[in-house]
Amino acid sequence: MTDYHEEESLGKVYDYRLFRRLLKFAKPYKWLIVASVVLLLIITSLELAQPYLIKIAIDEHINGINQPMVAYSEGQAPAILSEKLINFQDQDFVRIKDFAESPSADLPLFQIVDLNNTYFLAEGLVESNSLLEIKTLNNQQILLVDNLERSAVILSDEQLMIFREGDIKSLYLIGGLFFGILLLGFVLNYIQVYLLQYSGQKIIFKIRQELFAHLQTLSLSFFDKNPVGRLVTRVTNDTEALNEMYTNVLVNLFKDVFIIVGIVIVMLQLNPMLALISFISVPLIISTTILYRKYARDAFRTVRAKLARINATLNENISGMRIIHIFKREKQQFAAFDEINTAHYQASNKELKSAAIFRPSMDFIYSLSLALLLWIGGRGVVSGALEFGVLYAFIDYIRRFFQPINDLTEKYTIMQSAMASSERIFQLMDQRNIIFNPDKPHKLTSKLNEIEFDQVWFAYNEEEWVLKDVSFKIHPGEMVAFVGATGAGKSSIINLLGRFYDIQRGTIRLNGKDIKTIDKHELRKNIGIVLQDVFLFAGDISSNISLNNPNISAEEIEKVAKYVNAHRFIERLPNKYSEEVKERGSTLSQGQKQLLAFARTLAFNPSILVLDEATANIDTETELLIQDALKKLVINRTTIVVAHRLSTIQHADKIIVLHKGRIREMGNHQELLGLGGLYYKLYQLQYKEEFAEQQPPESVKTT
Repeated sequence: MTDYHEEESLGKVYDYRLFRRLLKFAKPYKWLIVASVVLLLIITSLELAQPYLIKIAIDEHINGINQPMVAYSEGQAPAILSEKLINFQDQDFVRIKDFAESPSADLPLFQIVDLNNTYFLAEGLVESNSLLEIKTLNNQQILLVDNLERSAVILSDEQLMIFREGDIKSLYLIGGLFFGILLLGFVLNYIQVYLLQYSGQKIIFKIRQELFAHLQTLSLSFFDKNPVGRLVTRVTNDTEALNEMYTNVLVNLFKDVFIIVGIVIVMLQLNPMLALISFISVPLIISTTILYRKYARDAFRTVRAKLARINATLNENISGMRIIHIFKREKQQFAAFDEINTAHYQASNKELKSAAIFRPSMDFIYSLSLALLLWIGGRGVVSGALEFGVLYAFIDYIRRFFQPINDLTEKYTIMQSAMASSERIFQLMDQRNIIFNPDKPHKLTSKLNEIEFDQVWFAYNEEEWVLKDVSFKIHPGEMVAFVGATGAGKSSIINLLGRFYDIQRGTIRLNGKDIKTIDKHELRKNIGIVLQDVFLFAGDISSNISLNNPNISAEEIEKVAKYVNAHRFIERLPNKYSEEVKERGSTLSQGQKQLLAFARTLAFNPSILVLDEATANIDTETELLIQDALKKLVINRTTIVVAHRLSTIQHADKIIVLHKGRIREMGNHQELLGLGGLYYKLYQLQYKEEFAEQQPPESVKTT
């Protein structure tokens, strides 16, 4: 099995295989995502229509008064133009732009021009940069256009409004249409965002479920080698990073593509030459983006690794805060954390520098593009070669063109985070449980189980043997105790019996069957283990006894609590069995937690009872309660006891003495004392310690 380490090389961030695995989680919601993409296409079209509508309003209606017209005699205009006609002084005027095809060449041309805020209806076409003057000849106003005489009629405000009436109506219509587009865009945006966020949350919900379920299947050896803080980071921070990718990047990339492609098409349609001038900046954009991607990727990898170290350190220090306070190690632990935090700060600064260069670079390129557009486009507007509305539309479109590029820093950071997180998540999901379940497991038929270790060798790390050639047999209903110095292998025997680890050599049998051929879940269900360090979950007393098993009723919970003498202290609690239990049972004494552990074990009614230092560090009064509970628990059960206090195991059917991973002595209490070996020495040592504790101080003796 490959160890799972935070500092492993991440490989290529945009790994196709990773991305494909991520898309598998999105597959059940593909139609919601497709609907979201379709809505994005519509929303993008609505956004791109806004500058175009403003361009039409400016060029065709606000500045429409200056557009050339042809004149028909009243009633002679084609019926198809009836809605476009402007009736003035027995003539019907029609703007040339309103013709589907070019109007007849023999029709007279007219144009309204502005001279010193006075409007004239002049014959012929007048260039926007023409020199205009007015003179009176025979009591008539004559308009001079570049010193050429044109007949012209001065228009009063009322007459001018006749020509403007259609423009005003059109502006109302365009304004209403613009508002409608905004309103429709708002509604579609709401639906699109809701669908996208809903899909993203469902995907992340599924990933978290699978990740947590997979963690529960892994062997204890995996957790021995991986800090809790890092694993918590995988389930929380890394899955949230994926949520950001699904909701803020993945689908919105479609929007960015739609916007850029749409803008290119619209700009080329409006004015190809001006569009090509606007796209001169594209090579600069591409080269800057490539440079940013190169430097940002390395910086981001470092930040993720340093963040995981911070999480692991925080978890370790908060969990061990009692020890830190007891040994006054606050300054030293702070110094260690400060070093890790500083490394993260420096890595974050490196990442920020990359982003800080990219965004201003994009702004500078945008400003250059805008300046070039204003310089060339502005000259075109002044010379009359370009309509002002077209220039306005180009300015708006180029701003929108740079918007998704400016957002690239944020999207790229999210994408980097998501791909790095996905690699770590999939590394975790790819970890395989080395404790395999048999394909055709044997059933446990007997409630009183015989346990046999046959020439068992075991090491947590290869060749570092913890147990060496261990063989013994425990008959059904027997109580067997294991004693020995710390590190002798006592707790390892318990771990092996429940198949939390697998042995390297030998065989462990239960009722004559190799435990590797028994379903490990059924095996563990039949073994009740009470540890010295009792673990309680946040919740209440009742849920900690039943572990939220619906098959264990409230009556059964109270019954087992009474049986193991836990009911007495529970009844004294303000909320009794509903009393809140803080994290790890911090508000309960060690003895109370131990009694709850006995109640929990009895509630699940195991056929094999294992007590691992279950009476250590308990006060005398509580120990009497626990001893009484133990007498009840061991009835009709095969019992294994690991103990340092030899006084608690004197009545065991068999005592096995371990030393450096080997069995040195085996027998009952009296037999082992008679041997005068290791057990006898341990007993003498403990007896002297207990006898010394009972002696009065010297001052009392002399008195």
